[in-house]
Amino acid sequence: MLKLRPMAIDTHREAVAYLNRACAQYRAEEFLALEKIEIVHDGKRLTAILNIVDDPNLLATDELGLSHEAARAFGLPEGSPVRIEHPSRPDSLEAVRRKIQGSILPTEDYAAIIHDIVGRRYSKMEIAAFLVACAGFMTPEEVLGLTKAMAETGHRLHWHRNGTEEIIVDKHCIGGIPGNRTSMIVVPIAVAHGLTIPKTSSRAITSPAGTADTMEVLARVDIGVDEMHDIVDRIGGCLIWGGRANLSPADDILITVERPLGIDTRGQMVASILSKKLTAGSTHLVIDMPIGPSAKLRDHADAVELRKLFEFVGHALGLRLDFIFSDGSQPVGNGIGPVLEARDVLKVLRNDADAPADLRERALLVAGHLLDFDPALPGGKGLARARDLLDSGAAMRAMERIIEAQGPASETLSPGGLAHEVIAPCDGHVRSIDNLRLARIARMAGAPAFKGAGVDLFKKAGDPVRRGEPLFRIHAALESDLRFAADLAERDCGFVCGQH
Repeated sequence: MLKLRPMAIDTHREAVAYLNRACAQYRAEEFLALEKIEIVHDGKRLTAILNIVDDPNLLATDELGLSHEAARAFGLPEGSPVRIEHPSRPDSLEAVRRKIQGSILPTEDYAAIIHDIVGRRYSKMEIAAFLVACAGFMTPEEVLGLTKAMAETGHRLHWHRNGTEEIIVDKHCIGGIPGNRTSMIVVPIAVAHGLTIPKTSSRAITSPAGTADTMEVLARVDIGVDEMHDIVDRIGGCLIWGGRANLSPADDILITVERPLGIDTRGQMVASILSKKLTAGSTHLVIDMPIGPSAKLRDHADAVELRKLFEFVGHALGLRLDFIFSDGSQPVGNGIGPVLEARDVLKVLRNDADAPADLRERALLVAGHLLDFDPALPGGKGLARARDLLDSGAAMRAMERIIEAQGPASETLSPGGLAHEVIAPCDGHVRSIDNLRLARIARMAGAPAFKGAGVDLFKKAGDPVRRGEPLFRIHAALESDLRFAADLAERDCGFVCGQH
């Protein structure tokens, strides 16, 4: 038997084990580096990728090291006795092979694949093979099967506020638009109206901020299911990180492979979004679909095609869906990055004179559609009601209740102290802004890892500019991050300026 030893190594959602090459109990040659092994303790099993260690100062010959992710998944204390075995090949990999060859898979195959992925029986290489195969072609029925499989592996939430079933509302934006932090305005409006909206959101992986990253500037978001239930029962809503709720663990695993590979197909997008909404207990969902030349959806036809897939899967799952086709031609609000986006949100909620008008109006549009789900509200009155709740300060008071219930942020954050301004190259007008480029510049500056990093916009499309006038300011905490972001902006700042 080997003694378990957690090691301070972050392998980003992949379970990795470490074995000393001079191990007395097992010959390292039996278990090749990067091969999968199965770790066993009293019937409990964990599949992990094996790395071989040659330095005895790192790992003793009678120890088996575990990465952060592996130690968390196994859940055993340091020193626990374990043995290792060669794992059997998951039967579901045969279905993956058939999908690679172009087969249409039945629902039970997707259930088996997702079950094995959540059970950590797939390596990242095998997950990538599955994702690439699905990216080639999926029927609507296959997307439905994948969505069901992903939902069934997670913890399903049920809401009975005041002892009765009720409408549970939610919203989702397809994404790709920096600064589009409408959830943090829509949720307080819905709560102020009296709807139930247990909003779980993601942290950013390839973007400069997710809703959870930005909300964390104001309040604690790392909240488990039991506390989430308590908050929603008392307040009517929340804005938390979905990772602790374990709503769709398969999606959390798949995303870690999808994003680095740049895989973002329609079928996987629909399955990801709707599986999480289903497990969160949502009954009514508004989906914001921004359309623009540098958004995820490039034209109206693309958006209509995606909407139809959402409708097919959503209706089969019993979800009531509403859709908004919105402007995705440029960033929303003035800030890109958690602190800067949180500043914009608070300005809108406080009705400040300098609040970004585009963020305010987009949030009101989404909130209006959400409030129209309320059967007690006359048809078409949702937008007016949302505006009243924002203008009166009721939405801000609801946000204050949410922050108090979740627990205020442990520290007050501000924009990064290092700054660099990017200036207009000529007189004229801003003709267009590249969302992807601005997001990349903000990430190079350190967002969202450093919450004060990002981009502060001074100009939007259509605005007049003079040569030498600042277009935006980059904020960073480290000189190296500022240099990386400034160099990227110098090569292409994402703004096209000139005469109309």
